[in-house]
Amino acid sequence: MNLPIVSKPIVPSSEEFVTNFEEAVHLETVSVRYRVPSERVRTFKEYFIRRLKGEVQMRTFWALQDVTLDVYRGEVFGLVGVNGAGKSTLLKVVARVLRPTKGRVIVKGRVAPLLELGAGFHPELTGEENIFLNGALLGFSHREMQEKYDQIVEFAELGQFINAPIRTYSSGMYARLGFSVATATEPDVLIVDEVLSVGDEAFQKKCNARIEAFRQRGSAILLVSHSMGTIETMCQRAAWLDHGILKAIGEPLQVIRAYRERGG
Repeated sequence: MNLPIVSKPIVPSSEEFVTNFEEAVHLETVSVRYRVPSERVRTFKEYFIRRLKGEVQMRTFWALQDVTLDVYRGEVFGLVGVNGAGKSTLLKVVARVLRPTKGRVIVKGRVAPLLELGAGFHPELTGEENIFLNGALLGFSHREMQEKYDQIVEFAELGQFINAPIRTYSSGMYARLGFSVATATEPDVLIVDEVLSVGDEAFQKKCNARIEAFRQRGSAILLVSHSMGTIETMCQRAAWLDHGILKAIGEPLQVIRAYRERGG
């Protein structure tokens, strides 16, 4: 497969990154296949009955097709593409939420995924209770999360709402709490799927500053955004996905230009 743009990873000015230049994520000819009903089935009961009768016709489509790319420690790597291009599927593969149908995925270190608003949260539990629940899902003990609790609450800026059920939260409050928990764990690989777009401008600046601090410490950040300005200013490299196919990879401006001319 020939890509219209191919470039070596962009090396930031940080001498530390140059010294510790290594892969954090490696995807090798990764493909993901989904099987879905050809007709709309309104309820699970209807689907189950029709499936028993052999009346459900399934169709197959490839969400990712032979994707090969690397993400390096100390870089923010952006993903662009229209809805349904395969971006979220790729992130789920890296986060180990999905296993690829074909290909190989290697992820080195602790991963903190921010894949969607409210993922891992229980709506009837308070913000405080969900902090410990999310921490457990990320592999941390209650004691470890207790040590991080104050800084999580302070960063999320939820005030007294930390004691309210999160079903009462706005989308921005969801995002603040989710980002604060995920990044308090100081991951080796941080995955962010557009969730920050719902936060206010001041909080987005705080998030961007924390992401940059992680990058300088050697973390790898995989970022999906429909904001080309975000991709251009925050990312060292970017890739364009179209119908599951990797169309371009390289410097953000080059990838954005190719995406706008031929895809977006």
